[in-house]
Amino acid sequence: MIHPDFIDGFLEGGPFAVVGASRDRRKYGNKVLRCLLQHGREAYPVNPNARSVEGLTSYPDLRSLPQRVHAVSVITPPRVTERIVEDLPGCGAAWVWMQPGAESADAVARAERLGLGVISGGPCILVALGFKDEP
Repeated sequence: MIHPDFIDGFLEGGPFAVVGASRDRRKYGNKVLRCLLQHGREAYPVNPNARSVEGLTSYPDLRSLPQRVHAVSVITPPRVTERIVEDLPGCGAAWVWMQPGAESADAVARAERLGLGVISGGPCILVALGFKDEP
């Protein structure tokens, strides 16, 4: 069970980055980005294979973001998540939310050793914030 204070800590700041943001509106990487935007949050899509997502400039990696971020939501395969964790301190992130299916024990342990607040193995941000899948 994820403690509500962790979710509050993740959401209390901004801006956010969404690693694994997708152009495909059916994919969770797109829905997580849209969810943050629906709730008035500033969010940067991160996807090395997309120039833009939902009309926003997409960045190839966390090192390329135009400013430091408070928190990062990750929607990638676990092996990719493990590599992404290494870039979290450099982008300013204090929090990482590994969405269901993105987490691995190694990624969680490494993020915790780096001193980050970690949300994993629990609810999806879409449930925590509430998401309306609008066309």
